[in-house]
Amino acid sequence: MLKRNRTIKPVKKKKGQSTVEYIILVAAIIAALIIFLRPGGVFQTQYNQVLDGSANQMTVMANRLGNSR
Repeated sequence: MLKRNRTIKPVKKKKGQSTVEYIILVAAIIAALIIFLRPGGVFQTQYNQVLDGSANQMTVMANRLGNSR
């Protein structure tokens, strides 16, 4: 019978991210949301402009369709 070499250490598996890294990631996401979604913030201003533009275009198109009769 062949003897097995028992001096070889088993390969350790790499561990995933630590709890601290997850906390930092979540905090960064929350900070970004607070900055961009606050009233009068950059994101909200742009979002409102897009909605206003879309609403205006729908009104113009409805008026065109109403006047075409």
